Amino acid sequence: MSLPRLGIAGVHGHGRSHVDAALALQRAGAVELVAVADPRGGGDVPDGTTVFADAEAMLAGIPLDVAVLSTPIPTHADLTLRALDAGAHVLLEKPPVVSGEEHRRVVQGAMDAGRGVQVGFQSLGSDGIDAARDLVASGAIGDLVHIGAVGQWSRSEEYWRRAPWAGHRVRAGRLVADGAATNPLAHALATALAIAGAAALDDVVAVDLDMYRANDIATDDTSSMLLTLASGTVVAAGLAVTAARRHEPYVLLRGTRGHALYWYTLDVLSLHPSGAHLPRTWVFPRAGLLADLVDYARTGSPLRVPLDATGAFTRVLESIVAAPAPASIGAAHIEVRRGGDESFRVVRGVEEWTERVAWEARTFAQLGAPWAAPAG
Repeated sequence: MSLPRLGIAGVHGHGRSHVDAALALQRAGAVELVAVADPRGGGDVPDGTTVFADAEAMLAGIPLDVAVLSTPIPTHADLTLRALDAGAHVLLEKPPVVSGEEHRRVVQGAMDAGRGVQVGFQSLGSDGIDAARDLVASGAIGDLVHIGAVGQWSRSEEYWRRAPWAGHRVRAGRLVADGAATNPLAHALATALAIAGAAALDDVVAVDLDMYRANDIATDDTSSMLLTLASGTVVAAGLAVTAARRHEPYVLLRGTRGHALYWYTLDVLSLHPSGAHLPRTWVFPRAGLLADLVDYARTGSPLRVPLDATGAFTRVLESIVAAPAPASIGAAHIEVRRGGDESFRVVRGVEEWTERVAWEARTFAQLGAPWAAPAG
């Protein structure tokens, strides 16, 4: 049996991780990396790999069984449909699509083509997701009060100039959605929604946004939101890339008799029952999403992160894009720091406020954060 033929569009930056994963699978005899595409060149790939200038040329120029699309956000839907039409299964980077209409169109395209679309939410490849759901269902923390998500990262001013579409919600008439909540910290939202069991577009029934920007961008870098799910569960997210340094992000499961924390980049779940002096902690294995897609292509085994399970995330993203532009944070609340050749705008006290959003299920405005607009 011939090996699945693999092509990767976007091989620099984060895209290099896909090349490394593909080469590991190739050494294991699971795939054959036959093509890469990137306007900056193919980078360090084996001799014999065909290098294309862009994804369109790759999809038109060589037969593929599996295509990895790590391309600019506005291109995702159209390129995925082209890859499906060409007969390839697709690993699509997050955020997968920028609207419910695109989500429905690509899901239907995958069904029509009889191919799979896996979304690059790496955290959802962990066995910890099911374990967190099971822990809530077991009653170990009592009744679930709400779910929280906390992300505190640091991104430089230069980060927001990394590409023409960076820091935009809409550019040249096309939806982009490159904000803190929808791109660098999208995993926090996606993980919280997955643990809550929210998969479909209609699983999110209300989105209360309170979003801000310290950088000179058109989208958010310091955000809070309350999501109401069809199940009645509330997800409260405090997400900022304006912290002084990177903190480990987590999902909070707050109950009536304790709480649990899921550290989604580490695949670690810790249970903190009320009155306990120390938590109970578990570490879970994680499946590589490209390897999982290759298994699906070869055997039909279920995908870990199929596109149709990410509709709830897309509904939130769609609401963010449709909302008024994030408000600017006043200079009095911002400290500019240098790190190497980069400048970072740090919002004073943002770590405390993002934590409070998740733990108290209130937005920055409702909490009275000093930079926030008064709560209505």
